[in-house]
Amino acid sequence: MKKVMVGMSGGVDSSVAAMLLRDQGYEVMGVTLKLFSDEDIDQAQKDGKTCCALNDVMDARSVAYKLGFEHVVFNFKDNFREYVMKNFSDSYLCGRTPNPCIECNRHVKFDKMLRRALELGYEYIATGHYAVNEYDEASGRWLLKRPKDRSKDQTYVLYSLTQEQLSHTIFPLGGLDKTQVRELAGKVGLINSEKPDSQDICFVPDGDYAAFIRRFTGADVPCGNFVDTEGKVLGEHKGIINYTVGQRKHLGISLGKPAYVVSKDVASNTVTLGDEKDLYTKSLIADDFNLISVPEITEPMRVTAKTRYSQKEQPATVTYLGEGKYKVEFDEPQRAVTSGQAVVLYDGDVVVGGGTII
Repeated sequence: MKKVMVGMSGGVDSSVAAMLLRDQGYEVMGVTLKLFSDEDIDQAQKDGKTCCALNDVMDARSVAYKLGFEHVVFNFKDNFREYVMKNFSDSYLCGRTPNPCIECNRHVKFDKMLRRALELGYEYIATGHYAVNEYDEASGRWLLKRPKDRSKDQTYVLYSLTQEQLSHTIFPLGGLDKTQVRELAGKVGLINSEKPDSQDICFVPDGDYAAFIRRFTGADVPCGNFVDTEGKVLGEHKGIINYTVGQRKHLGISLGKPAYVVSKDVASNTVTLGDEKDLYTKSLIADDFNLISVPEITEPMRVTAKTRYSQKEQPATVTYLGEGKYKVEFDEPQRAVTSGQAVVLYDGDVVVGGGTII
């Protein structure tokens, strides 16, 4: 019997993923990851918006007990703190806007958890992500593909998966939509069948990124100048970590017309404001790239690409520049392309790869 370790957040998706694998004859062990200190968990539980609060651990354990398999908790908080929380804070302090879910998948769920699973004799890990992975005989490569439920497509945050990781990973929900998942959970009486999906960054449940960064790093984030696209001073900002490209609300300045954050400069501690038209660009450069469907890109390749999770993919051409850098040129200008976010490339439903926007 094949053995699989299922990452269980306490939500309905991972619970149904575990149930489906059990029904398919796998020997299942449910695992919930402890990613925070006790104080962080207590606060998150009060806010009720995170995937790692104590009640979520109890929900995961309850599901495992009902379905008849073992459930354990792994303490990965040091790993999470280093690779996710610290990376998040450092990136903001450097003027970038990171995506912590990508780093959590890269360093925790599909690295640390997978290595632990293999050490314990489990051949696979599984999660409740909406994605499909399959082996392509023609290319001899594992492919990551978009799921049936396009509204829940999570391939954007999974682009960093390596061939080795994909070969040991199962995504049981790839062929289902969310309604079906909730129906399956309801039929067997799972406690979390109607549990809402988590929405916010798990370690910043109140959404106040700047307060978290100040608390986490102890950094002094000084005020600075708002400037226009010509460099003219418009007023004072409250610290560069409070802003991201494309932001219009909560700027704390009135110019008599809508203003948008166009760019940030840490060296001069300035935030540039402009009109919406100033947010559009046709190209970007990315590094820290991971390719999935192809081993390399040696000549310009037509793809579709997106630069944020909720964006629809856009026609583009990707070119390798050397030294690990890639240029993505879009057919049409794209809004608010942001340093620190990911650009993910597709060939139809297949993920070509992705990287971090410089």
